[in-house]
Amino acid sequence: MLLGTTGGEAQDPMPLTRLSGPIILDGLSDEAAWQDVPVLPLIVYQPTFGEAPTQRTEIRVAYDDDYLYVAGRMYDSRPDQIRTFSLNRDGAFSDDLMAIVLDTYNDYETAVWFTTNPAGVRSDRAISNDAQITSFRDLNSDWNTHWDVAVQKNGEGWFAEMRIPFSSLGFQDDDGHVVMGMSAYRWITRRSERHLFPAIPPDWRMGFAKPSQGQRVSFEGVYSKKPVYITPYGLGGMNREAELDSTSTGYISNSDPTTEIGGDLKYNITSNLTLDLTVNTDFAQVEVDAQQVNLTRFSLFFPEKRQFFQERNGLFEFNTGGQNRLFHSRQIGLNDGEPVRIYGGARVVGRVGTMDLGVLNMQTASERGIPAENFGVVRLRQRVFNPYSNIGGMATTRFGSDGSYNVAVGFDAVVRPFGDEYATLKWVSTFDDDRAPGATLGDGGLFLARWERRNNNGFSYFADYVRSGVAYDPGVGFVRRSDFSFFDNQLSYQWFMGVDSPFRSITLGNLGQTFLRNADKSVESASIEPSFQFEFKTGGNLSFSMLNSYESALDSFDILGGIPIPSGEYWFHEALVNFRMSGGSALRAEGGASTGSFYDGWRTSVRAGPTWIPSPHFEVGIDYQLNMIRFSDRNESLDAHLVGFRVNTAFDKHLSINTFVQYNSAEDDANINARLRYHFREGNDLWIVYTEGFNTDRDQLSPPRLPLSQNRVFLIKYTYTFIG
Repeated sequence: MLLGTTGGEAQDPMPLTRLSGPIILDGLSDEAAWQDVPVLPLIVYQPTFGEAPTQRTEIRVAYDDDYLYVAGRMYDSRPDQIRTFSLNRDGAFSDDLMAIVLDTYNDYETAVWFTTNPAGVRSDRAISNDAQITSFRDLNSDWNTHWDVAVQKNGEGWFAEMRIPFSSLGFQDDDGHVVMGMSAYRWITRRSERHLFPAIPPDWRMGFAKPSQGQRVSFEGVYSKKPVYITPYGLGGMNREAELDSTSTGYISNSDPTTEIGGDLKYNITSNLTLDLTVNTDFAQVEVDAQQVNLTRFSLFFPEKRQFFQERNGLFEFNTGGQNRLFHSRQIGLNDGEPVRIYGGARVVGRVGTMDLGVLNMQTASERGIPAENFGVVRLRQRVFNPYSNIGGMATTRFGSDGSYNVAVGFDAVVRPFGDEYATLKWVSTFDDDRAPGATLGDGGLFLARWERRNNNGFSYFADYVRSGVAYDPGVGFVRRSDFSFFDNQLSYQWFMGVDSPFRSITLGNLGQTFLRNADKSVESASIEPSFQFEFKTGGNLSFSMLNSYESALDSFDILGGIPIPSGEYWFHEALVNFRMSGGSALRAEGGASTGSFYDGWRTSVRAGPTWIPSPHFEVGIDYQLNMIRFSDRNESLDAHLVGFRVNTAFDKHLSINTFVQYNSAEDDANINARLRYHFREGNDLWIVYTEGFNTDRDQLSPPRLPLSQNRVFLIKYTYTFIG
């Protein structure tokens, strides 16, 4: 047994202790059964790897037939300095924490991550792509499952117990024998200090949560449980929309009462294969999208927040370069950001042997001139050669009731030949009813090749090549541009500093990108960005870079408030600085600034995001962006303001009100989204949601004058989960 060693297929699993008696979930871990459970040998992961801990920490992990238990004794010489900033579920990311990360499928690729703070607030996340964090799916904070925690605090520190049902974890059992990967840690936020098991070196950006580096642990006598979770909902409210009257001389308000019922069902077919069914799917409680300022000629990307699409969503990841992907679930039930009724659907996700399996099918209604559509996705991924390599495929379909269709088929392979070197190959072909006669397989296809070193200690690098055909169009995916060849590369060197340095690490790097038009191989876009980054031991971060960009526009296009960019070739250069303060104090901030040439003009951009948390019951934050654009030769200018204002109020762990106000001067609109949640228990919630959109520029040159309120929604939703 290799106690405390990391990663590696040669590692022998460490047997965890089966509890010898009952546990009372009170946070204290003082029962006799806990005394037989050894304390995990923790090391200091940061600020300096291997240095002596400033506080005493004891973490124990054990299990019985039904639950995995984690007990922590977080002693503190300054208990008055223990940080608790949040009472919101999934909101305690900058508090003192105790956490466990479980590679439940033992696939060295995915994991689930459970944390709690000194107030007993639960946070859970799903990890994919071995925590490389190249997209929002790699660290999914919107994933939730059923589990419990209890916490107590006294003059010695704070003490916590987690109880995680095995029925909430997907895993493979071999006649009761189960192997998982595991890491556990304590985070002391005022010191930016992490105590970790096992002894994972800080060679990766999030090595402490990296599934491939976790200690392999084993359980005996643990069998799959197959509970059924049935979660019906009832919803009622009012939807009001301002519309032009029949004479087009004024606006009238049309109010429609809303009543809906529906629900979800979750069933563990096996211990590692889960079926989800949904009927009349509703997402009323999901927070509105944060607005973005688009200074390019390409589409903006918005992440998925809806809960139904979060289960094992990393399995459905098929990235085709940048934010482009073969499958993007926001194509289902949304059209230009507006919801389309989802009649229902089904999903099966899990693992069969060494193969990952994901199947999804959803049916939407016909609304607002949009045809009813059926969406299908199948994803397979098979481990080959070693625990870090796999080959797979994905197919997506989109069939409309008007006869339209789109089909995409993709194949991918990720292979680690040696060390931390990885090679990736992907090929996708798309077919649809609009495909031009005579189009070749390459016209509707995309090819990607990538080589990278996944280790940040010393040299790290990657190089990509992507070719997209003129007819490439994945109907259930996201594409910013097509008909191009793309070269992307990055080279950086990171130094980890010693005990006496104020810096945890210093990184010097350079990122280069080039887009070529396939037709004539001319350059469409290119950029080179050298950068210098400082990571402080206090948890802050400061970076400097110089972005040198080239754009070739064959046709003119507009940005923001209708300012035209003439066709032509442009070189522009920007100096950028970005910072992030430590999260260990009540007042923290992040932001940045840039200035430089912009097409045939000049742009200065400022971004600031201060947050103030005077108590766990109240948090206020502002996200502000200002883009000042000047085209002096054309006598045109624009000041684009984007403001987001958040107020989160939590009366306790059950009752909270989250308010999000946004203003976008470039679009002349503002909106407010307020959500009250009363959380009775896991799966049992009452939501009251208010959303309203406003027109902030109502004085048009020609009548009629826009109304102040463009739309208003007020909804009450109740969910209750039956477990059988």
